[in-house]
Amino acid sequence: MENQPTTDYFRNDVLLKRPYIKLEWCQDALNKPIRRVIEPNGRIRHWIFVPELNKYLRVVTLDDGVTLHNAFPDRRFKP
Repeated sequence: MENQPTTDYFRNDVLLKRPYIKLEWCQDALNKPIRRVIEPNGRIRHWIFVPELNKYLRVVTLDDGVTLHNAFPDRRFKP
């Protein structure tokens, strides 16, 4: 996973359930999100449109804004 920090949950659950998710998409979401929202628990949601999926991808980081915790196509996201 190169030098991108990730949680155990991301490595052991998210990537196993969703093997089509590419790390570069997650990094793009952190670098140039369409929207960024801080959750009450401090985690940060980042959205990006992924043309290969033809969907918006939600990437959730820990409160540091860098450590990947979750990523999935967000069916309900409206830009």
